[in-house]
Amino acid sequence: MGDFEGRTVLVTGAGGGIGAATVRHLARRGADVIAAARSIDKVAELCEETGARPLAFDLESEDSIREAIEGLGSEGVDLWGVVNCAGFGGEIATPQETDISVFDKVISVNARGALLVTKYASREMIRAGKGGAFVNVSSQASLVALTGHISYGSSKAALDNITRVTALELGAHGIRANSVNPTVVMTPMSAWYWGRPEIEGPFLDQMPLGRWATEDEIAGPIAFLLSDDAAMISGVSLPIDGGYTSR
Repeated sequence: MGDFEGRTVLVTGAGGGIGAATVRHLARRGADVIAAARSIDKVAELCEETGARPLAFDLESEDSIREAIEGLGSEGVDLWGVVNCAGFGGEIATPQETDISVFDKVISVNARGALLVTKYASREMIRAGKGGAFVNVSSQASLVALTGHISYGSSKAALDNITRVTALELGAHGIRANSVNPTVVMTPMSAWYWGRPEIEGPFLDQMPLGRWATEDEIAGPIAFLLSDDAAMISGVSLPIDGGYTSR
């Protein structure tokens, strides 16, 4: 029996690298995982592999999020945990060059979308009365200034504050909330920029461990923060960045 046996955990962004790795970690440990993406097609193969249940909704639509999550409750599903992993990278731009429409979309997906999932999921978790945990996938870009990351870093800084306030407001219900703040994982979303030799080399030279993270190295700490081993940890932002933000 795994340590998540009998617990239902919703993972958004399950069609991406970190999200899919998180689904696999939780499924191996006995969780009833709901793998969410914008379309069922994005998670169909993952669900067949892991036994997770697919769920589709649009992170930019409050109605879509509400209907999907309230639908779980109407089907008798007691939601216990949430991993807000879905994200949009946006652009690489300075403050004076940023396209404000891109900024708005990055905020809409990374911060507003995660807040809306938290809004409706927390209601279901409170109704179930079994406590629970949120883990929000933030970024090192929320902790330190990174060149060209005005939109992405701002969205993740907002997400970190959502985490802290969620921890404060929901603690009385036995619900914890934490963030993980990874360095770059070479997913398709990141490789187009961070994979450039002129970007990759200087950045890794400043990182004590000197390498990028793997998807499993992010999924493991996410699972830890969801688990009872982290039962007294709430409201933190955990860097998973090879020591980069310790400089």
